[in-house]
Amino acid sequence: MNLIDDIKKLKQEKNAIILTHCYQNIELDEVSDYVGDSLFLSRMAAGTKADIIVFAGVYFMAQSAKLLSPDKKVLLPNMNSGCLMADMIDIKRLREFKSQNPNIPVVCYINSTAEVKAECDICCTSSNAVEIVRSLNKEKVLFVPDTYLGKFVEKKLGNVEVITYNGFCPTHLRILPEDITNARKKYPEALILAHPECHCEVSKLADFVGSTKEIMEFAKKSDKKQFVIATEKGVIDRLNRDSINENWNKEFILIKSNIICQNMKHNTLNDIYNALKYEQYEINIEESIRIKATECINRMLCAGKINK
Repeated sequence: MNLIDDIKKLKQEKNAIILTHCYQNIELDEVSDYVGDSLFLSRMAAGTKADIIVFAGVYFMAQSAKLLSPDKKVLLPNMNSGCLMADMIDIKRLREFKSQNPNIPVVCYINSTAEVKAECDICCTSSNAVEIVRSLNKEKVLFVPDTYLGKFVEKKLGNVEVITYNGFCPTHLRILPEDITNARKKYPEALILAHPECHCEVSKLADFVGSTKEIMEFAKKSDKKQFVIATEKGVIDRLNRDSINENWNKEFILIKSNIICQNMKHNTLNDIYNALKYEQYEINIEESIRIKATECINRMLCAGKINK
């Protein structure tokens, strides 16, 4: 038997499911039950009768799965899979940020730890951030940890001051405004699709700005045949595969070659096999934190549409 067959056999024996974020290496899709964005994956897992969730993503994503499935065993295949943005804020720094801006509600991006979520008022994703901030009906909000998503929301709404924490995604910040202008010259017929974690000047120059899922859906539905993708390489890998498999006859071009999140690439098929076989690297969250962090996510789920 090969490794893929071994993993599928273990999944069946242990009543497990495998979740794979679309920034992961594309070969993981072959053993995955669901592939997509982080909150989507956690919500899908919560609706299953699986006993074990293997989350091929980064640490905060596995935590989110545990928050929504507290009675399931959640495993992260490789403990080196962290998120540099999520690591930019912790409880101490969050409390300092709040003390500098008292009596203002705090919106936290899903790309944050359970501990941070437990100290915030409401969560959001890249696809619903505008709607979540609007739902608060406040003149000012605090936004953590991604300053660029927060400022994207502020520009979209126009009537809310979004005070942002100085966090960011190093991968998306490698995309520069001149990369967009160069792509326009090189591919004049292409649409440029960008993620809101990109620098504000990049988002301003793109034809469409949206979450990973929204970018993929836009590209699929568009009548255009050529697209420049300004987000992590895993997205373009899947778009090109689907274009071939589903006869879209479309071309997808990565904005530049180094838009790769190395933390997202840590998980391998071997890691998934070992996680299942030995049930290793289990995610546990202290109960008081779990309750508060889950409330933060649930407020988001009650506030509006969830596309991510």
